[in-house]
Amino acid sequence: GAGAGGAARGDGAAGAGGDAALGAAGAGGAVVDVKGAVRHPGVYRVADGARVLDAVDRAGGLTARADRRGVNLAARVTDGGEVVVPRRGERAGAMAPAGAGGTSAAAADGTAAADVPLALDINTASATELEQLDGVGPATAAKIVSYREQNGPFSSIEELDAVSGIGEAKLAAIRAQLGR
Repeated sequence: GAGAGGAARGDGAAGAGGDAALGAAGAGGAVVDVKGAVRHPGVYRVADGARVLDAVDRAGGLTARADRRGVNLAARVTDGGEVVVPRRGERAGAMAPAGAGGTSAAAADGTAAADVPLALDINTASATELEQLDGVGPATAAKIVSYREQNGPFSSIEELDAVSGIGEAKLAAIRAQLGR
């Protein structure tokens, strides 16, 4: 008879958006929310260790208005994370950890207000990306990356306080810029 939709097909064909984008239930990998200047924004499952490029490809690729310079397509995605591809003229996108709230609906309508938090994941951002933060120069960015490589991912923004050269004032400034 008529089933509950094509959920049991298992052919791997994922439509644009909806639960179909997630693929088979119980499958391994990371689930990522892909937003911004992509053809089919939505929640997608990608392989463990996948890159932002893989998530963008699952979302149908970049739109003509996408700003490729605003997102690191080589960065690894994390389960529960968010990939935001900015449109030309918007603030840079990146990947934010689950629940970070580092993106704003204001950016989705093509406006880039000065108070829109940066969508930057301190656990995957390169030194160059970290330098986008006011008060973080090349030396501090390198120290953040080095600390992360030696100690593993940061469990919270507050853990940046353990990085040499980041005191309470700089930590507060970084937290404010990331909207946390």
